Amino acid sequence: MARSCVRQASTGTLRGSCAASFLRRLFRKRESMEKQKQARTSGTSTDSDQNQATGQNLSADRKITISNHGSFKEKLAKMESTLNQANSSTSSTTIDWLLPHPFICEKQFEFCGHPLNIARYFGGDLGFSASIWESALVLCQYFEQEKISFSGRKVIELGSGTGIVGILAVLLGGDVTMTDKENVLSQIEHNVSTNIPSTFRHRSKVCALSWGKDHIKFPADYDFILGSDIVYTSLAYPLLLETLLHLSNEPTIIYLASKLRTGNQSTTFHEKLLPQHFNCQLVHRVEDKNINVYKVSKLGSKGRDDQLM
Repeated sequence: MARSCVRQASTGTLRGSCAASFLRRLFRKRESMEKQKQARTSGTSTDSDQNQATGQNLSADRKITISNHGSFKEKLAKMESTLNQANSSTSSTTIDWLLPHPFICEKQFEFCGHPLNIARYFGGDLGFSASIWESALVLCQYFEQEKISFSGRKVIELGSGTGIVGILAVLLGGDVTMTDKENVLSQIEHNVSTNIPSTFRHRSKVCALSWGKDHIKFPADYDFILGSDIVYTSLAYPLLLETLLHLSNEPTIIYLASKLRTGNQSTTFHEKLLPQHFNCQLVHRVEDKNINVYKVSKLGSKGRDDQLM
């Protein structure tokens, strides 16, 4: 069973879930308390009050900002330093309660006998990449269920996010390249250094890859392509298809784990767009989560089933 904890930069470890609902409840409670306090003292709000509430009139040295450059550990150190300075101040700033403090959330998993400690960085510009999507866990469970081995195989993962799928593929013997946007790479690199023993780390790479743009810088001889919840917006589907077509050859096997959502045409992608270029086989489904795992290969190819065991 997965375990989680929130490591907040200024206060150490908090026990319990790191779910976003906790942060929302905390935000609403503090917001309500502040509004009640303002109502008792003034009864009305001025433009100055509104600016203070949004942090617009705070001086540059009072605003809590975290640079998005540098390594994962460097970001945490900057958060600790900045927040400690803010907390030691005698005067209070609205921004302290208006926005949740940046924090690192760590969660533990185990797949195929390998314990994984996956960290996520909240409070920067990682957006969705700071989440461990259910589709990624379903894909890891599928690898475990089917006893899939990547031993001696060349693997690339698209949209790695936290890197949990790619890291497991390394531990299962693969030579794995994990890719995502430039600003996400330090999160992946941190999790690689935490979860992959140094003796195996030479089989892992972390690179920036923008679909439909710099994919041509990567080779086209991968044995496996992995992706979990990368089918999420129809605007990116042509770029994703172009990238998959370039990275794959006839023997390449692609595993895509996707949560089918209404409104993003994900079903259309898997049932109409992808089959125009690839053989698509539904190999696993989690009904209550509406998540499918597809095994995909280029049209005209037979795949490489003998390499999976």
